[in-house]
Formats: sequence, structure tokens, C-alpha cells
Amino acid sequence: MLATSVVLGCFSLASYAAVSPEQAARLGADLTPFGGEKAGNSDGSIPAWTGGFNDPIEGEVLGGKRLDPLADEKPLYTVTAANMDKYAEKLTDGVKAMLQKYPDTYRLDVYPTHRTATAPEWVYNYTMQNALKAKLDGHKILDAFGGVPFPIPQNGLEAINNHRLSWKGVSWEADINQYQITSSGKAVLTTDGLLKNQMPYYFEEGSSEGFDGFFWEINLENYGPPIRAGERIAGRTNLDEGKTQSYVYLAGQRRVRKLPNACCDTPTPATAGLMSFDELSVFSGTTEVFDWKLLGKKEILIPYNENRFLQYSDEEAIAASHLNPDAVRWELHRVWVVEATLAEGKRHQAVRSKYYLDEDTWQASLADRWDSNGDLWKTLWQFNYIMPEFPGTIPQTFGFYNLLSGEAYVANMMNDKSFHNRPVARFPTSTFTGQGLARQGTR
Repeated sequence: MLATSVVLGCFSLASYAAVSPEQAARLGADLTPFGGEKAGNSDGSIPAWTGGFNDPIEGEVLGGKRLDPLADEKPLYTVTAANMDKYAEKLTDGVKAMLQKYPDTYRLDVYPTHRTATAPEWVYNYTMQNALKAKLDGHKILDAFGGVPFPIPQNGLEAINNHRLSWKGVSWEADINQYQITSSGKAVLTTDGLLKNQMPYYFEEGSSEGFDGFFWEINLENYGPPIRAGERIAGRTNLDEGKTQSYVYLAGQRRVRKLPNACCDTPTPATAGLMSFDELSVFSGTTEVFDWKLLGKKEILIPYNENRFLQYSDEEAIAASHLNPDAVRWELHRVWVVEATLAEGKRHQAVRSKYYLDEDTWQASLADRWDSNGDLWKTLWQFNYIMPEFPGTIPQTFGFYNLLSGEAYVANMMNDKSFHNRPVARFPTSTFTGQGLARQGTR
């Protein structure tokens, strides 16, 4: 049962104003600066937010491998196929389906909840400004910059845009591997590369007035596997989807090609075509394909504070048809539940989806997608990590389980690499453009 008593209605194409000064004043008072409930829950299983995890992790070398500050903790309980009915209210449809599909190997080890989310003070200040002036004109975000655009969301479209524009840092890079897991449980390396990310939306000196809408920039250089070595992908995502630009450098052709339809359910070359563009980070890309409905807030079990996962090698972390349950940390958190249904006149392989957005970070931790037959088709997930120097609880690794075919995909695993997601100096914009990509292609 949804904790929020009022079920908010479906978004319609109208212009929505920001919240009142009285509502905005709740940020930092009874709400966190990002709009989460500052208090814990009634039985204490979710503690109060007290500012997040800001101290350096003991023994961790900045720029190197991440350690787990919660390594000494033991699970409070374990959810299995045998006892899942007891915890049904705290499980998503996709997690229930995974427990039923793999009753002998899939489980949830549930640890104490830690509300580690944090961000720089200037991000909180921008978030307060956004609460007072950011608004939607149809699907277009207006007058938002440098913080969560809608910390007190009024509808599903505002909430999913909070996920798209959630705090992840300004400029960062990560050495990553990506794997397809076949239906027979074999892990196949699809990408070994260097990932560069940048969010100009979070340039501290910027403003909503001078912002050109390019909020997320990405460059992926493939080292391997050999058939993909030298391939590069770059792109700049704009709040106005028509201005989004994506390019691929094909080493075999020694040419840069502009991707014609880098959105929605089009397979993305960044994942060897195994995930769609809008499945990256659970959801990315245009919102215009769907109608969005905010269903309210709920306490559910989600993967969280996954520094534990990084202590396992790639081989250890993938166990046959799914991730190794020993490596995954689950916690109870309050999430916003957002439903997306296919808009009239649009097409998409997934006609309905549900997204579960963590109240503290606005990151989508889990999602479920249904196909046109009404079958639960995919369940998507995303891991976040305690990274105090950003500062924040920062997402990076994500993937999906195909509940019909038994296939799966794991993107952006950093486990075997020499460093794990580190903040860096800003990249020049040319790092992410087609012209820049032409200069970067060397093979």
C-alpha cells in the first residue's frame, strides 16, 4: 500500500508553476535539501537523514579502488523464494519475479539502512532556487539549473526529471567492463573501455539564464574486446530532445557517423546493442513517448551503498544467470513510485513501466517494464556507491534481467579496474562532439 495518502494524477500537457515559498521553506526543515523526508520511519528501520556520508573512507586512496565503509556489518535478514510472501509489500514486481525464476540461487541479503546521500552546499542552494522557479512547459523544463529541478514534485513527469538531472558529480571518469549474460548463464565481455562523463547542468558558476540545455555529456572509448577495440561513442544530451547529438567512431571504417535515432527503444552501441538508449542508468532520454503518473511514496528494498560489490572480482560478482547475491547489499528505503504508459500515437516495445526513485538522491534504483502482451518483460537496476570526495552517493553500475528470455546485461562494472569512478578536471566540450570524436579516433 502506498504510504502517501494522496495519489497524484496523471501528467497532462500543461504548464506547471514552481511551489510556493511556504512549501519551499520545508527544504532543509522537515525535508532534506533534496526533498526527502528528513525523519525516519515509525519502526526505526529507516533512520533520520542527518547530512549524509561526508567523511573520507578510512584507508581509501583517492583515485584508486573503492573500499567498503560498511564492510563489518552483517545482514539483518534474507529474503528468498521461500519467505518472500512475508516481505511482499517491500518487494517490486521484478524482484518477486527474479525470486520465483531463480528460487535456488537468487536472494536478497538485507542490511541496516544508511542514508548516505549528500551533495555540495551550492547544489542545495540551487535546488532551493529551482523549487521556487523551475517549471514544465509540456515536456520542456524551464528555469532550472544546478540542483534537483523539482524537489517537491507535483506529478510523475517532474519526478522522473529529478532522476534525469540527479546529482552525480560534475566531471568524472571510470574504467569499465560490460557483460552480456546469456540465457545459459555465460558472461560475455562486450565492452572494455574508458568512460568520461560530464554534467554542464552542474557547472557551479552557471545559471538557468545562460544554460544551453546540454545537461549530460558522455564519451566511451573501447579498448576491447578485440572486435570493438578503437570504437568510440560520444554524445551530448539536451533537455530539448531534438537537440541531442550522438556519434560513433567505427574503427573498421575510420569514420564518424551521427546516430540517427539515439533515443527510446533504439539499441545503443554503447552496450553492443543489448540495451536501449532509454534504459541507460535505468531511464534516460526523452520523456515524450510516455504519459507519467506519480503513484506516491513507498518503503521498499532496493540495492544501495554498493561499495561491497566492488570488493568482488568481475568473475566473482556474476553468478550464472544473475549477480552473486553475496556481493549485493539491499537496504530498506523510501522511494517515489512513477508509472509510465505509452502515450497516444507513440510506439515503444515497453508499453508500461514502473520506476522506483530513491527519495534521498532521486536516482532510479529499480524499474520494471511490461511488453505489449502485458507480460512483465524486464527488470532494471542501478547501483550507487559511497563516494565522499564528490561528495555523494553516486550511481555508476546498472543493468537488466530479461524475465522472459533469461538473458541479462551488466553495464559499467569497475570491479577489476585499477580505479573506480573518480572526479576529474572538466573536459573540453569537444570531447563529446562529432568533430572531437574524429580527432580522437586513432585506430
